[in-house]
Amino acid sequence: MAERAVGHGSVGGGVRGGVEKMAVTVHPSAAAASAAVAGEIAALIRERAAAGRHAVLGLATGSTPCGVYEELVRLHQEEGLSFANVVTFNLDEYWPMRPEELQSYRRFMDEYLFDHIDIDRARVHVPDGTMALEEVGAYCRRYEALIAEAGGIDIQILGIGRTGHIGFNEPGSGSESRTRLITLDRVTRMDAASDFFGEWNVPRKAITMGVGTILGARRVIMLAFGEHKAPIVAQAVEGEITPSVAASFLQEHADARVVLDPAAAAELTRFKTPWLVGPLGESGLEWDTARTKRAVIWLAQAVGKPILKLTAEDYNEHGLQELMGVRGRAYEINIEVFKSLQKTITGWPGGKPGRPRFVVGRGVDESNGADEFPKRVIVFSPHPDDDVISMGGTFIRLCDQGHEVHVAYQTSGNIAVFDAAAERHADFVQEFCAAFRIGDGAERASSIAGGIQDFLKNKQPGEVDTPELRTIKALIRRTEARAGARFSGVRPERIHFLDLPFYETGKVKKKPLGEEDIRIVMDLLDRVRPQLVYAAGDLSDPHGTHRTCLASITTAFHRMQDRAWMRGCELWLYRGAWQEWGAEEIEMAVPLSPDEVERKRMAIFKHESQKDKALFPGSWDTREFWQRAEDRNRATAEIYDRLGLPEYQAIEGFVKWRASESDGSLGTPAGAGAGARAGRG
Repeated sequence: MAERAVGHGSVGGGVRGGVEKMAVTVHPSAAAASAAVAGEIAALIRERAAAGRHAVLGLATGSTPCGVYEELVRLHQEEGLSFANVVTFNLDEYWPMRPEELQSYRRFMDEYLFDHIDIDRARVHVPDGTMALEEVGAYCRRYEALIAEAGGIDIQILGIGRTGHIGFNEPGSGSESRTRLITLDRVTRMDAASDFFGEWNVPRKAITMGVGTILGARRVIMLAFGEHKAPIVAQAVEGEITPSVAASFLQEHADARVVLDPAAAAELTRFKTPWLVGPLGESGLEWDTARTKRAVIWLAQAVGKPILKLTAEDYNEHGLQELMGVRGRAYEINIEVFKSLQKTITGWPGGKPGRPRFVVGRGVDESNGADEFPKRVIVFSPHPDDDVISMGGTFIRLCDQGHEVHVAYQTSGNIAVFDAAAERHADFVQEFCAAFRIGDGAERASSIAGGIQDFLKNKQPGEVDTPELRTIKALIRRTEARAGARFSGVRPERIHFLDLPFYETGKVKKKPLGEEDIRIVMDLLDRVRPQLVYAAGDLSDPHGTHRTCLASITTAFHRMQDRAWMRGCELWLYRGAWQEWGAEEIEMAVPLSPDEVERKRMAIFKHESQKDKALFPGSWDTREFWQRAEDRNRATAEIYDRLGLPEYQAIEGFVKWRASESDGSLGTPAGAGAGARAGRG
């Protein structure tokens, strides 16, 4: 993916590529992007300080800008950057909302930035969520006046919501709109549900700067990270200007730039289908094996033909003349790509005894050393159900084929259990203790259960659970995970609960990945010494737990690369409840029979607390997790079928992780180091 990071301008610039209608800068990772934007802000602050002037910043909240704030704090603490001359205006705040509440944007800014720098609090402005309704209009006009009195905003930082909103400017917001009280779109409220422990707790209104207020800033920087932002980024950057996508109005701004990581840029034309922009040679790209495969699969899907039926006319009519000029006749290209897809299919993900399993990776056949059989395998599961949801068929098959399969649940998942389920289990404990009269321990357990029930009767929306309640919720997830793993064929002594400390805050907002988290993962790897490792690689997890869990594994791999056993170890990435690998990305495709699909479903059903309706189902897909998994696996099989490969009931796809492709020295994916938030428990 180097071409996505090279040649796209410094952070002070950006380029317009293909059909992009505003400047776009793509960095190798979210961490690099955040550091660059923070550096630009720091340069402005120092420049204004030297001139004896204020720097006026427009600030955003949410997970996206956290890395920027983290770097600004570092610059203050380690390099002496002073904020004494800085004035800030935040984009928005929920209404009603008290500043001390967990979900308050005032509290968010204090915790991530203001409490750690030397800013004059009199120059900090965050919309007031405590205003009485009849006072809000006048307050919003005063907010606009304060911005004008400060001389206007110099740099406005933005994220982008799934509906294309900037600030809380929902679809329908006009380009002239100003700071006002707005009713939140249901999609926006669903996106915020995890922060409020349920959609029903999310306020229905918010105070937000208007689109016109944002466009009034001298410079606007919109950040977006992760695959789940890619479609709306492409729409805002390449689509028509429309009130339906408020971010599209940035196309009219004289100095607006979009700053992305490679995942968020993936749907832009110059990355997804660069041959439609112009000859690749002119942009410094090559028709390598991976890009050829992507182009041919795209062509086959565009014309609705199997790969082996594509003709020279198909290539010519869809902008792929250059490909034939570089790689040969259409027939030869078809055969090459078809065989590469064919080689991805295997019913033996761990290899057969004495027979290597070959896969295609970046155009090079690679063996996983399958002369060793059976293999030691670790399946890392960020939440207690990702193993069976995301790769349950492969998980079961590895067990059936005799491998030594371990499963490691990285987090407790305790925040994703409904209070009612915890209360039911507390009630069970009390009844159990009373029925068997088993002494002082039973009395203590019964007392704890009663305390949990009392707490739940008076619990306020968004209130942090007591340690006892978190424990009982963790035990619910743990017993379900153990049941699912045993059903899949894992021996009890090979089921590991890591309970990584970064997760155990009791809140939706989690701590950054720490040394203790990495050490726990390294200790397990050293004990098992696996030849095969599976981990969640779906960075679309909306609030970061998957990203942080993957970072703990890739960082461990980097640090342990000198171990002798590590030289024969492979790391394969599966995707979870939100997204699947594309056919052009898949390097190992494990087909599932109808019976195996049924077994996978039953393993998922062992997670009863997530059945029917999960507490954090993910905001853009309300189906149950087993339904998502089956539909996704079926869709992959149907794509393979339409491309001319054998017809299967379902396929689970995997991509091989390579150390040279990781993000940074710690292998930290987008946003993992900036205080990740959990998506579902």
